Amino acid sequence: MSHLVHVGFNNLINSDRIAGITSPSSAPAKRAIADARSQNKLIDMTNGRKTKSVIFEENGYIILSALAPETIRGRVDGTEVDLGNNERSKK
Repeated sequence: MSHLVHVGFNNLINSDRIAGITSPSSAPAKRAIADARSQNKLIDMTNGRKTKSVIFEENGYIILSALAPETIRGRVDGTEVDLGNNERSKK
């Protein structure tokens, strides 16, 4: 059964298709983003904010998010709870 994960700004992705999550600062990530953009396989879910994570999907799509990779990992694992005041707590 698929599990949808919130990646910011009311955007959801299927966690079953995630192959990897990384920061956008490395040269390989920048090349992957450029390649995906040229192949129309880039999905920008940042709503104009700074990109903090690059999500690689099994089907070759790349998703950009304004949330940190650690935050998305916690949401995928189900170990992160939003307390409403920008603090995080383990379940």
